Amino acid sequence: MELLLGLLLGLLGLLGLYWARALHPSSPGRLARALHPGPRWPPGPRPLPLVGNLHLLDLGQLDRSLMELAERHGAVFTVHLGLQKTVVLTGIEAVQTALTGTGQELADRPPIPIFQLIQGGRGIFFSSGPRWRMARHFTVRTLHHLGMGRAPADHKVLTELEWLVEQLDSYGGRPFPLAQLGWAPCNITFTLLFGQRFDYQDPVFASLLTLIDEVMVLLGSPRLQMFNIFPWLGALLQLHRPVQRKIEEVRAILETLLEMRRKHMRQGGPVQGYVDALIQQGQEGDPPGPFSEADMVACTLDMVMAGTETTSATLQWAVLLMGQHPDIQGRMQAELDHVLGPRTPRATDQAALPYTSAVLHEVQRYITLLPHVPRCTAAPTRLGTYLLPKGTPVIPLLASVLLDKTQWETPDQFNPGHFLDVDGQFVKRAAFLPFSAGARVCIGARLARTELFLFFTGLFQRFRLQPPPGVPLASLDTAPAPAFTMRPPAQTLCAVRRRR
Repeated sequence: MELLLGLLLGLLGLLGLYWARALHPSSPGRLARALHPGPRWPPGPRPLPLVGNLHLLDLGQLDRSLMELAERHGAVFTVHLGLQKTVVLTGIEAVQTALTGTGQELADRPPIPIFQLIQGGRGIFFSSGPRWRMARHFTVRTLHHLGMGRAPADHKVLTELEWLVEQLDSYGGRPFPLAQLGWAPCNITFTLLFGQRFDYQDPVFASLLTLIDEVMVLLGSPRLQMFNIFPWLGALLQLHRPVQRKIEEVRAILETLLEMRRKHMRQGGPVQGYVDALIQQGQEGDPPGPFSEADMVACTLDMVMAGTETTSATLQWAVLLMGQHPDIQGRMQAELDHVLGPRTPRATDQAALPYTSAVLHEVQRYITLLPHVPRCTAAPTRLGTYLLPKGTPVIPLLASVLLDKTQWETPDQFNPGHFLDVDGQFVKRAAFLPFSAGARVCIGARLARTELFLFFTGLFQRFRLQPPPGVPLASLDTAPAPAFTMRPPAQTLCAVRRRR
């Protein structure tokens, strides 16, 4: 299939060159441009007809390709993804100014074909305009009422930590699959959504995690990227069908869970999770509230996919990197032993654990989990000296900030010292933007930070995480696996109980 896509892309380029030479379009004169000034686009590589600049890009590592183009064309440049002109922002100055300085002008999402097909413009993460503002406002308010980022949520995380410890203990120090570390963060998301945790052996829990994993891999595949760039060609080749079938399976499970929560609410039960609040919102008023059945499923789907993948993958990366860097792991555990001793960690302990906090921040910087998610101008927008028309896709390349050579001493190395001063105290860095910034900053950032800290410190209080016997450190695989996020590759580690 990938070979066929390459051949079709080459054919499109040849056809485009033929048409371009045959048509010879005339360009407007200097006087006409002066009398009728239009958009002013950033510079960029010269596009080929139809294919644009795809011949210069590696769709499997798009963020790296765009950063290489930035070195030649500047921090702000235009790239043609097929027929779509897109503006790319790289480096801290360009990205931060655009995200925090343009207000709602850069708060929309472009209509990405696969997400339009899946969600129909609904939900939280790939919707725009009034529909997005309504869904986001409702979600932020509801999560706050459910205690996200506060003591009630902390208690749920610490309870789930004990289940995760029990799971690791069941291996008795033998190798366990790295992916199992993601079960605990996923259960926090499900508890937040449905008001209850799932047993790790529950078939619904297992089915959801398997489907989410498969969807994320498919969303990051070259065929899906080709579908987004050439939707008419993608529809012809049915490139979207595998992921669409998986999403339909996820929806079927979510609709069953929604019906269970409706029964709970009809019986007068209290609001115990996000889904209960959605149902309550949809039932209010006459006529009913603004959340239709399709809106409820779309919002729940967004929360399930985003809430499970990001924190789960980050925790796996954190443990894998500690297995690869035993010296850093040892220094961090010495700090944990000195400050916490045997007691359970609390979210408020972060200030007293500067080295541990530096390690966690460096994990998030180094892995660039979500290198970019496109925005779209909601109105004519000025970026510096450039004027972008309404509807222009804009890629604020977060990876370029997290790996900015002007901001980090060793951007391509895992180095907790990036977040420490000369006295070993933790320092905040302006270029630390793993959750984005501005109007579209991650809704769950506060909860994610708490989860990561409590799971991470709780695990390393109890265990030494290391490669399986006979496996050298250099053999641990830290090359990101192909997926929608930069997730760690599947492998095994050993969790050996520490003697303190």
